[in-house]
Parts: sequence; structure tokens; C-alpha cells
Amino acid sequence: MRVVVTGGAGLVGRAVVRLLRQRDDTVVAVVRDPRRAQFLAEMGAELVENDLSGVARLSAILRGADGLIHAAGSYRIGIPPFERDAMWDANVGAATRAFDAADAAAIPRLVYVSTGNVYGNTHGRTVDEIYRRDLGEGFLSWYDETKFRAHELAERRIASGAPIVIVLPSQVYGPGDRTGFGEQLRLAHAGRLRYRALEGVRIGLVHADDLAQGIVASLDRGRVGEAYNLSGPAASLGEAEEIAARLGGHRLPWLRLPDGLLRAMTPLGSLIGQPNLREVVAASSGVTYLFSPAKAEAELGFTTRDVETGFRDTFGVGANRAA
Repeated sequence: MRVVVTGGAGLVGRAVVRLLRQRDDTVVAVVRDPRRAQFLAEMGAELVENDLSGVARLSAILRGADGLIHAAGSYRIGIPPFERDAMWDANVGAATRAFDAADAAAIPRLVYVSTGNVYGNTHGRTVDEIYRRDLGEGFLSWYDETKFRAHELAERRIASGAPIVIVLPSQVYGPGDRTGFGEQLRLAHAGRLRYRALEGVRIGLVHADDLAQGIVASLDRGRVGEAYNLSGPAASLGEAEEIAARLGGHRLPWLRLPDGLLRAMTPLGSLIGQPNLREVVAASSGVTYLFSPAKAEAELGFTTRDVETGFRDTFGVGANRAA
């Protein structure tokens, strides 16, 4: 197959590119800066410079491809207001243009990488693909809103006949993770976490390589028009940090910041490196992001490793890490 991958330089995208190349697919990785993505070229991918800002050029790149995996996007919680337009364009605008370009190039299959965040706060329930959030509760973050709107867009395109398969990952982790979540794990593993906060937020944790398996399986045999939850085992942030610290030979710090104190501190968030602490707290305090991968397991053969095994790979503890 000839597969075009957007967001190939990211944590998820590079795992997808690696897997496609391992099975000898021709991979075209669409990247913003090829100089910073040479590791994809070393995997055997063709690098094409494109910022996803125009439909015509992206359509030319897609022409003749067997599939598109749209994994590009922006994931950050707690951004300042002046960055909102850029995130909207990265998540909604880029998806719109990718769908338009795929249609113009007559791509036979497109996998859109959404997020389980579109379910919102599941309030302790583990939900499936038919679940719909109560929009009256509002959005948990600007990221939440932008990805929800992009997900709605994908559903509308499906209703119009677009050959889209949607995948909804849980919290992704793995070697090279540069997200805020990954930073928390790195600090805990290194024994440099200064305090514990928002430990109760509960999430599914999926290793990037396991997620890539699910994404490629969706490309191969996912049913067009369907959505598949690609979630790993559930853990609280506190439990995840404890595992990371233990694997690094450390203990978590004794200092805990209660959720109520953080709410009171929201005007002073910049003092602890959080310019939009209000959004961070809203997206975490008393929130669960729990959804079942049963459908993907049954239809795609999706499987995930347990959290400790995944963290051992992430930090190179007692195991050989994938190149």
C-alpha cells in the first residue's frame, strides 16, 4: 500500500510510520519541517514538507495513495487565550482541509485520529462508542472543544459518504512523549517531581506502539463509517506517577496540593508555570476519561500492554526499547 500520514513526526505518527514501514508499505510522511523529521526518513519514509494550510497542494500529495491517516493535531491543556486560534486551526482547520483534499484525490480510505476526550467527563462510567456527552455541562478545555468539533466534522463527512474510519485513543504515552502528561511521568521517574497535584483524574493509558497497531488495523479492516475506542488500562494520575517513580528507584514527594487549593490558586497559576491553571483544574479535578475498547478488540484484534510493562519500555527499564 501507499499510505500518507500527517503528523508523522509526533509520538503517535512516528509509531504508525514505523509499523507501516515494517510491513513494507510505501509511506509518505507529511511534516512541517523535514530537517526535524529525519528519523522518519531513516525508517524509509518519504518526507514531504507541508503545513496542511492548503487543500490543493495536499490533494496533489494524496493523489494515487491507497489511504490517509490523519494524525496531525495540537494537544495541550491550559493554553493561554491568545493561542486558541492556532489550536482551532491545528485541530479543526487542518482536519477540514485534510478531508477536502482526500475527497478531491479520491482517497479510498481515511483514518481520522480523534480522541476519547470527545466523550467529556464520563463521571466514573466506562463508556462505549454510542455514548454521547451532555453538552450542557460545557467543555473541559479548549483542546476538548476543538477536538469535539473536528470529531463532529468527521461524522458529518461520513454521513455524506466519505470513506472515513474514526479512532479514539485514550491518553498516549511512550518513548519520546513531550506532552504535559509525559513530562509529569519523566519528573516522577527521575525523582524530580516537586509536588503532587490533581492525582485523582482517571484515564486510560495506551502505549504509542499499541495505539499504532490499532490505527493500522483500522486502516486495513475497520468498517467505514465506524468509530473505534483505542483505550488502554485505566489508572489515576497518582497511580501512574507512583509506577514511574518506583521504576526510577524513587518515591513521590510528600507535598500534595489539594484540588480545592488549586482552584483558589487559579489567578496565580503563572507562578507555578501554568498560565491557564483554571483550565487545567477544570479538565482534571473530579474528572474521568474512561471508555471501553471492546469493539476494537473484537473487530480489529486490538490489544494493549499493562501500564507497568509500558512504562518499563518508555523509560528503558529492564527491556529493549524499540528503535
